[in-house]
This record gives sequence, C-alpha cells and structure tokens, in this order.
Amino acid sequence: MTEQVEHHHHPIGEPLEQEADALINPEVPVEVPPAEQMSLVRRLRQPRTILSIAVPIAIIAIAVALNRDMMSQVPGAIGGADPRFIVVAFLIYYAGFPLRGFRWTKLLRGAGYKVKTGDATEILFLSWFVNCIVPAKLGDLYRAYLVKQNSPVSATRTLGTVFMERILDLVAIAALGVAAGYFRFRGSLNDLPGGVQAIFAFGVVIVLALIVALVVMRNFGRRVIVLLRIPPRGVELYERFEEGVFGSVGLRGLPVLGLLTVMIWATEALRLYFVVRSLGFADVHLGFSGAMFVALIGSLLTAVPLFPGGLGLVDVGMLGVLTTFFTKNPVHATAIVVVDRAISVFSIVILGGVAWVLSSKPRGGGMTVEEIAPSLAPMRPPA
Repeated sequence: MTEQVEHHHHPIGEPLEQEADALINPEVPVEVPPAEQMSLVRRLRQPRTILSIAVPIAIIAIAVALNRDMMSQVPGAIGGADPRFIVVAFLIYYAGFPLRGFRWTKLLRGAGYKVKTGDATEILFLSWFVNCIVPAKLGDLYRAYLVKQNSPVSATRTLGTVFMERILDLVAIAALGVAAGYFRFRGSLNDLPGGVQAIFAFGVVIVLALIVALVVMRNFGRRVIVLLRIPPRGVELYERFEEGVFGSVGLRGLPVLGLLTVMIWATEALRLYFVVRSLGFADVHLGFSGAMFVALIGSLLTAVPLFPGGLGLVDVGMLGVLTTFFTKNPVHATAIVVVDRAISVFSIVILGGVAWVLSSKPRGGGMTVEEIAPSLAPMRPPA
C-alpha cells in the first residue's frame, strides 16, 4: 500500500479552464491556496453561480405567487405525512451512496487503482454536494480533483471512470425507465400522449447511441487521434482516458457493475415510493413501477447542467408527469415533489455542507491507494 506524501494542489475557485489544466497537467507545480480561498466558497460568490441559483428560485417564487391559493394547501398536505415512511425513504436513499462508492471502487480497480470504499464514498458524496450548489455538473470534475489532490492517482484516468459511471447510469435510467413505463402503462400504450411516447423513444435512442459511441471509441478512437495529428501530450491524455473508460469495465466485472447499478437506481425509486406512502393520498396510485418511472425521469432531467441539482427543471418535470398520469390534484402532486426533493437535494446541501467542513479531503488530507495493473493495456503510438 502506498500513501501520498506530497499532493497536487490547485484553487478550484479559479476559472474552470485552469481547473481542467491542473487536472491534465499534474506535473505543473501550483501554489497551495490558503484555507479561506478554497474553491467552493469562491465559486459560490461568482455571478454565474449566483445567477444559476437565483433564476430558478425567482421562477419558482413567481409560480407560487400565481398559484397562491393552491400552494397554501401544500403545507397542510405535507403536515399529515407519516414520519416513519419519511425516515424509511431517507435511509433507503442514503443507502445508495455506499453502493455508489463501492461501484466506483470497482471502476477504479479496473483502471489500475485500489481505493477503499469509505474514501470513495466520501469523495463521491462531496461531489454530489458540489453538484447541488453549483451548475455545470462541476461535481464530476471536483471528484477527479479530490482524488488527484489526495493521492497519486491519474486525474485523467479518474475522469475516464467517472465517464463510464455516467454511461452505466444513463443506460440504466433509459432501460429501467422504459421498462417501468411499459409495465405501468402496458394496457394503454397506444393512448399515451406524444410526449411520453417521445420519452420512450428517447430512452431507446440513448441506449443505442451510447453503445455505438463506445464501440467506435474502442475500435477507432486511436485511428481518429492519429488522423487528427493530435500532439503527443494529447495522445497521452487520450490513452489515460481510454484506460479509465474501458479498463474500468471488463466482461468479468460487468455483471457485478450492472447489478450494483440496478440496486442504486432501485433506491431512487424506493425513496419516491415511500414518500408517496408517507403522504397517504387516496387518489395517487403510483406503485413501484410508477415510482421508478417518475424518479428516473427526474434523474434524467438532472443531466441538463443549467441549474444546481436540476433546480426548477426537475421539479416541473416531476409535477408534469405526476399530474398527467397519477393524480389530477395539483396540491398532492406538489406535496410529493416538495418532500421528495427535500430528501434528494436539500438534505444533501445540509449534510454535504457538514461533510465538506469536517472532511479532510477538500484540504488534501490524503488517502491510501494501491496501484495495480489496469485491466486494459495502454495503447502505444505507431512507430
């Protein structure tokens, strides 16, 4: 086992281009910033971040004001919730983070690094916290940065594992969403609105497009790099990235990764299912398949990196699906979304903030990593 003594430090609060340059040029020495200048605090002060938070909040506030009478009934509807089911929903949702951390260790191991599940889960949770408070999915980059800052792991290869993790999630969201939607609406598929049929078609297209993209990258990526006459540094970065992508997933490990991914997204569906159970609305008949369908649509919308945590966009999407297929009562639909988002986003903001303050990872406290042979042998440029 090897433990890093000297880490690479970089103030994440600098422009994103400098962050990326620090990740892909780890040999360049960078001055260690003082604690009060840690990136996250500075990022929150940037006008772009403030605007990305203020705009959806303003839109939500206007929507609440325009529907004042209806919204005034929402607190009462939430007040009648069974706290036992709320606790169950909360615990099931947070059980998904160790699963995500364990899956990531599998991906990192395939890329050549053995990382403890606790460290992986901690870094992953901190990255979710970042995604919930800043836009542009910066949490994914922040995750690679934290790994690099706390260990000798290649940040570029780490980004490859994050990329593959995203592919696994997108395939699962599309496949499980289509399956759950088919099961829930199997008796009336021809009567579904064009919007839902488009969602089904979009899910199928995503799965096929990702498969094609991976096949092209694996078989022709090197040729494309050569044809584009990329500088040697760029070739080296692509090699590391491909190692992270394809080395992290092997045929032997794919069944385990697939099972873990299904279990992870089952926690998302169960969270929503128990939220609905807690509220006990007689007119809402969601079921597990319906909860899976709605939760996965909400998760798919979080991929749009306009606002932190999909603020506003996810809420509107979930409200639209709930009021179209599961209840005609907007008060009940709104109560479901508010409670569900309180667990899935606002609790992460609170608990993630506590974790960010207490964790040593943002300040380069280090972690133990064992370097092993990656599953994929690196490519070599032609002579």
